[in-house]
Amino acid sequence: MAEATCDIGLIGLAVMGQNLVLNMNDHGYKVAVFNRTVSKVDDFIANEAAGTQVVGAHSMAELAALLKRPRRIMLMVKAGETVDHMIDALLPYLEPGDIIIDGGNSHFPDTDRRTRTLTEKGFRFIGTGVSGGEEGARRGPSIMPGGSPEAWPFVKEIFQAIAAKVDDGSPCCDWVGENGAGHYVKMVHNGIEYGDMQMICEAYQLLKDGLGLTAAELHEVFAEWNKGELDSYLIDITEQIFAKLDDDGVPVVDKILDTAGQKGTGKWTGISALDTGTPVTLIGEAVFARCLSAMKDERVRAASVLPGPAAVKPADRAAFIEDVRRALYCSKMISYAQGYMLLREAAKEYKWNLNFGGIALMWRGGCIIRSRFLGKIKEAYDKNPGLTNLLLDEFFSSTLINYQASWRSAVVAGVQLGVPTPAFSTALAFYDGYRSARLPANLLQAQRDFFGAHTYERVDKPRGEFFHTNWTGRGGRVASGIYNA
Repeated sequence: MAEATCDIGLIGLAVMGQNLVLNMNDHGYKVAVFNRTVSKVDDFIANEAAGTQVVGAHSMAELAALLKRPRRIMLMVKAGETVDHMIDALLPYLEPGDIIIDGGNSHFPDTDRRTRTLTEKGFRFIGTGVSGGEEGARRGPSIMPGGSPEAWPFVKEIFQAIAAKVDDGSPCCDWVGENGAGHYVKMVHNGIEYGDMQMICEAYQLLKDGLGLTAAELHEVFAEWNKGELDSYLIDITEQIFAKLDDDGVPVVDKILDTAGQKGTGKWTGISALDTGTPVTLIGEAVFARCLSAMKDERVRAASVLPGPAAVKPADRAAFIEDVRRALYCSKMISYAQGYMLLREAAKEYKWNLNFGGIALMWRGGCIIRSRFLGKIKEAYDKNPGLTNLLLDEFFSSTLINYQASWRSAVVAGVQLGVPTPAFSTALAFYDGYRSARLPANLLQAQRDFFGAHTYERVDKPRGEFFHTNWTGRGGRVASGIYNA
């Protein structure tokens, strides 16, 4: 019979799973591993895990027998039904009080359900976001755990040991909240990641098509940007991408087909924003930009039929590059402000006690969106924990005020050049909408009342009183209170 000497078990030996195991081993934890395709266990033990204290199991029963109590088992498998199947297969070998951890990109309602179901059966469940890709998993990811609060003390030490650390040594991992809170925060992280990548791509196209910059010149521009306000993992890797040459000396980036897919997390962020009535416009545009990119054949046909403007190269190269840099930075501020608006609304709706500054700290290192900029978000919430919107913080507001002329110039340049800037443009539109004391929704309400008697409030009456106008003289006195169109 196997001896229970292992601190934690992990199921799923794909890239993330393997690297998390090796990371745990580096920090002194003895890990037992299992994989549905059992041959991968022996292969991993013989190669990547050779010389470590990692132990291979050839069945779930053996895995459970290798673990100290309460057993801690982490699933690194494909989100969706696979997680449920794994949990169902694992439960017969566990006992009440044992802890199951889902480390995949699960949809937060699934995590809510699993937490409830397993709690009812006497087990403890954690759904945690893990960000950082292969390198992060190996050297220190950002980890965002939620689920059963009583499970957290049993995994805290391991998670915080293997997580990335910021300059003062603080781990990029802390308890997020109950039920699906951890996976929700990871979902929003991934949505923000969509936005960051789209904004960088728009800056790239403006500089490439607007100024005619080569990949080598773009490498220099992004290297310079990475020394300042835009210092981040994504800017850093973009700089490196532009420098990579194929065997024939042509930049690899120029040979890559311009179509992109989109997985669930960006879409889920957009759906959640609509569900909560939160205007997370930039992430939505980033998802739609990927959808448009996937229409490659149709775009190629359209290119021969639909002309754009006669392009005029910007006169001042340095000024244009700076305009684009500032537009990228301002749009980034809007994106993160919108992401935090969504977190705030979700916290209200699902009764989660989210630590907004703590979330920024978790994103400071290890994850894909890590950047210098996140420190400013942490500072903003440290100054004012009740901050309703990041744009109202002095650092954010002053930057937007100082940079908005460049931001507007970059968007105008995109229009004049025929270069699409959906993220830059929607960010600017949100900024202008958010700073408007009066929007044209009064006319919209009049329209709704005209065709559907949906009623409206008045500026000269207290909020909460509703009125209806007989616009045509032929309408009745009855107003609609049944539904909202």
